[in-house]
Parts: sequence; C-alpha cells; structure tokens
Amino acid sequence: MPSTVPFAAVPAPAQVTALQQVRDYPAISVLLSTTPAAELHTADALRLDALAGQAVARVRAELQPAAAAPAVRRLAALVEQARRGPAGRALALYASASCEALLRLPIGVRDRAVVDPTFATRDLVRSLHRTPRHLVLALNTRQARLFDAAADSLLPALTSAFPLHAPARTPARGRGRADRPARDSDPLEFYRQVDAALGAYARVHPAPLVLVGDERATAAFRRISVNCARLAGTVRGNLTAAAPAELTSRIRAVLDAYLHRRERDALALIEQRTAAGRVYSGMPAAWRAARSQRPEMLAVDETLYYPARIGDDGDTLVPAADVDHPDVIDDAVDDLIELVLLRGGWIAFTTPGVLDRHHGVALTVRR
Repeated sequence: MPSTVPFAAVPAPAQVTALQQVRDYPAISVLLSTTPAAELHTADALRLDALAGQAVARVRAELQPAAAAPAVRRLAALVEQARRGPAGRALALYASASCEALLRLPIGVRDRAVVDPTFATRDLVRSLHRTPRHLVLALNTRQARLFDAAADSLLPALTSAFPLHAPARTPARGRGRADRPARDSDPLEFYRQVDAALGAYARVHPAPLVLVGDERATAAFRRISVNCARLAGTVRGNLTAAAPAELTSRIRAVLDAYLHRRERDALALIEQRTAAGRVYSGMPAAWRAARSQRPEMLAVDETLYYPARIGDDGDTLVPAADVDHPDVIDDAVDDLIELVLLRGGWIAFTTPGVLDRHHGVALTVRR
C-alpha cells in the first residue's frame, strides 16, 4: 500500500526525516513562494501549474508512460489540493510512485521543480532552523503554563502536569484577629515543582526554552532551575493569562535573537576548528569529508545551490551546468545536509556572504 506523508502548517522533524528516506526515481519536488492567504492566489496558482508542468514534462521525457504515471498522478492531486487550501509563505509538494506530501512553509523559498532519486528537502530543514520548535513557559508565583510551539503556532503542551497552580493560601498563625490575612506559600518551592514538571516534559520533547514572566519571577526560576541549559531567551511581563497571539508576537523577537546567536556560535566553531585543521571548505571537500570522517557541524550559505554529478566512488563531486540531465543532482547541498544529519551532525544556515571565504560551505569534523 503506498504511503502518504501527512501535511501540516509547519513541518515536523519526523515528516522531514520520512521524506529524506525516500529513494524512488522519479521523486518530484515542487517548491514555490506564495502570498499568505486563506486560499491560494490566482497568480501563485498559475506559477504552481507552470512548475508542476515542467516536472511532468521532464518525467515523461525520461520514462515510459507506465513508469511515469504514478508519480505524475500523485503530483496532479497535490496541485489540486494546494489550489483549494490556504497558503503560507511557501508551498512544498513531493510526489513519487510510493509517497506524497504537501507542506505549507513559514519561510520563502527559491521557486523550482526538481526531479531526482530523492526529494529536495533543504527548505524543510531550513524552515525547522529558522522557525524552530520551542517550549514556552509562562509563570508567576501563583501559576505556570507550558506551550509547545513552532513558528507562530502556540499550543498547550500535551501533558497533564500543566497548567500548574501553587497550593492554596494557608491561614496565618498566631493569636489575634480572626480576619488576619492568609499567607502565601513559598514561591521557590512552587518553582521547583514547575521545574520538575518542565524537566519531565523536556526529556521526552527536547527543544529550546522561552521563559515568560516578570523580572522577579523569571530570575528566581532561573536560579533554582536545572532545565534552562537550552534557554533561548526571556519575555518580560506577567503574561500567564495572555492570549496566544499576544505571546507569539513577543516570542518571535526572542527567537530571532537566539537564531542570530546560533549563527555566531557556528562561525566561532569554524574558527576554533580551523586552528585544529578540522574544517573542510567548499562542496567537493565537505562532501568527501562528510562521507569519510565524523561530521560535527555543517554551515551553509542559505542561498547556495550546487548542481553536480557524483563520481562512481561516491566521494567525488563535480559541479555541473546541464541541470536537467538525468545524471545531475539538481542540488547536492540537499544531499550533503541529509548525510550530515544522518551521521549525527547539526546544520547551521547562514546569511548570504558570511561564508564567502569557505565558498559557501564549511564542515567541521569530530576527532
């Protein structure tokens, strides 16, 4: 029975992994920047039709009708589905004889139609990097709420531990008037309970953390917490009862700053590993090292595309100008990213220009 990869507003890591595992020629990828709307704009629909037409023409030129038909049929169904549904900042359609997927991405892409033995998933990885899944903990001395979020999607975490409320106030001790005010429970003890619940959830669903609360509450929580190692940042304000839309707008700025720090961390790692002779620059060298050594981190200029042929030994990468030739990989960067992830490395997409002296690509390797 052919499988269908479900689609979502933001690709989940499991979806990306499933698509990366497909090895099935023809694997058709159609990527298109779109205008966010409740329904696909007419101009975007026409561009989608044109890209899908390019892919179909190439498949039919290379394969017999019976071999081309399953993927072409799946692609046609996806195009029709995309035309009827909402649009994000981009669409990604994937079709082969055994698999299909439609994803709406929160980032723009370079419009293209790709026919290869594997799907073009680089933009999916980039969307996970640019709009990473994250946990949001909003707290004050009386209550705490935990959200599991990606891009502008902010949903309560699927755990019975949250929302968490501090114990009810206890009557003040001592003799005196009966209407003596009640005494608050110890906020630090409450924060320890919150931290324990956060840790239990994060161990199963690891992600960067954003803290939301006033300065006193967040500072106190950070002092006692053992689960802030991946703290992306803090949003100031007592927002435990705030609407999700208000939270997302404040969180976005924190995540942007976090991602810029990740780029700086990647560049600092490159400098550190260069001194130790553990950096490979440029696509051919990075490709060879990713296969023969232990990848640590791959930094890629987010605008770099590299059509290439792979040598018979699998270790040689030769740039190619005839992109439509069946022997040419439309973008070897996609394959390199998949290889590094498969072998346990992590990916850093960088802003244009910062990797120019590395020809757009730098791979650090472990000892």
